[in-house]
Amino acid sequence: MNSDPLFLLVVAAILLVLGILIVGLVGFMSGGEFNRKHANRIMRYRVGAQLGAVILIVIYVLLRR
Repeated sequence: MNSDPLFLLVVAAILLVLGILIVGLVGFMSGGEFNRKHANRIMRYRVGAQLGAVILIVIYVLLRR
């Protein structure tokens, strides 16, 4: 499983979503100019990355049945 390229891609997508989420949460908690300037963009990136991750997970499950 660890050498499966599709599995590694799924893990990378999940870690990308986690990274974007952490950046958004830290920006939200600190507030200020960064949050005002980038909050909506970070949220859109997170939603797009989550969509991609879910699609990859579904493809992985369908192919590895």
